[in-house]
Amino acid sequence: MKLIDVTQKFPTEDSCLDYIEQMRWSGGEIGCVHCGEIGRVSKITREAGKNKRTRIYQCMACGKQFSATSGTIFNDTHLPLTKWFLAIALICEAKKGMSAKQVQRHLGVNYRTAWHLCHRIREAMKDGGLLTGEVEIDETYLMPKKPRKGKPYVKKETKDIVLGMRERGGRLRLVPIADGKASIIGPVLKANISLRAKAIYTDESAVYPYALNYRLLKKHKTINHSREYVNGDIHTNTVENAFSLLKRGIYGSFHKVSIKHLGRYCDEFSYRFNRREEQLQMFDATLKNLTRGNALPYKKLTSPVSEP
Repeated sequence: MKLIDVTQKFPTEDSCLDYIEQMRWSGGEIGCVHCGEIGRVSKITREAGKNKRTRIYQCMACGKQFSATSGTIFNDTHLPLTKWFLAIALICEAKKGMSAKQVQRHLGVNYRTAWHLCHRIREAMKDGGLLTGEVEIDETYLMPKKPRKGKPYVKKETKDIVLGMRERGGRLRLVPIADGKASIIGPVLKANISLRAKAIYTDESAVYPYALNYRLLKKHKTINHSREYVNGDIHTNTVENAFSLLKRGIYGSFHKVSIKHLGRYCDEFSYRFNRREEQLQMFDATLKNLTRGNALPYKKLTSPVSEP
């Protein structure tokens, strides 16, 4: 859904609530979020106030009250739903990602609110299911930017590594890994690639014969990048194209990403790439995940974490 469509379709809090209600109760019958009773619900309307929804429901079976946002990430938010919907549209539309600073300017909120908002939306951008078909695998390294002239350059001992897996003509999966060892790459491949995959394409790294399952090893084909980049249908150019998009976003839009939060940025780029032809479905899927997902507390986002 394009930004102009969001502003026209959801101009008020009530229009946003209507859409969430349709998404949560597609059958038309409102169901109690506490006891599950369907149909026996009384609607209560009230004037809009600070941190209050304009409508609530009361279950006639258990007597408890709830709203369309009860049990969702939107329940405890102090931000209007209209700004939530705009933020979802902005992030879904930004091919190379959008920084929290830019979201702050667009929505007229403070930086802390925008940063927390963006991470909660990224948390909802997770893909499931195993990759099948012809799958290309490769890893890329996110290097620290060199400082300007005159400033000391501190060499980083460990680089941030992202493992990429992409079906030819299909989905992309980007996963940060702590190291390029087979013991680390192996479980990631197992969790993301189906044993029914038709073929596996990698470079001639010595890691993959040890990391791949023996059933996938029979379908494994390699390309020697020191001599050539394509040999018939054997290449990893498809997944490397996705790496270029990720790096343009990390270096150009965000400039610097912590290893602690890198996984959410990878989820965002994979999610958006896999739905690049389906803008409306991307908006709806993200909103649906937000209504079903667990809250991501600000305290958890800012808690210290050791580098891998």
